[in-house]
Amino acid sequence: YTMKIEALLWQTGYLTIKGVEEYFEETIYKLGYPNMEVRSSFNKYLLSYLYGTEIKRSEAYKNLVSGNVEGLIKNFKTLFSSISYTNFTKNEIASYEGFYGSVIYSFLSSLGIDLIAEDVTNKGRIDLTILIPDKAYIIEFKVDTKEDPLKQIKEKKYFEKYKDKVKEIYLIGMNFSKEDRNLKNFKWERV
Repeated sequence: YTMKIEALLWQTGYLTIKGVEEYFEETIYKLGYPNMEVRSSFNKYLLSYLYGTEIKRSEAYKNLVSGNVEGLIKNFKTLFSSISYTNFTKNEIASYEGFYGSVIYSFLSSLGIDLIAEDVTNKGRIDLTILIPDKAYIIEFKVDTKEDPLKQIKEKKYFEKYKDKVKEIYLIGMNFSKEDRNLKNFKWERV
């Protein structure tokens, strides 16, 4: 007998039943983390397992809370530098912005903060939104392109969704290099 991973996580208490829905003759259970501590701990260990590293999570959290985008970018560069090159052999994963976004999402999830991947607006989708008290970070990812991701954020006015919800909004455009497997350059501004 093979146990599904979600069943194992539920049995061990890492996930709890958050809702039940009935569709015809099928019952759907919605699972979620029981609390922030479990969410943070689970994501921390998952990140360590997948990327073989323990990044200074508290430093990244402090950078987010204080609005230190330059420090946060440094944390991201360190994160990508610590991923073993063997994760990239015999595949093209470094060519896709989804890879870079997923790594950052996993890392930030380990901090226990609110994240929205593919955050929908009336003019498109924000690659990643980070929400902490009184601040929102709107992030756009690109890989090996001359396109300016910050320009896209501003042209599509992604930040308008959060203008009345937070005091500070940070726009961050990131360009990654598939050859270097890291952040090549970035631009940011506060609106």
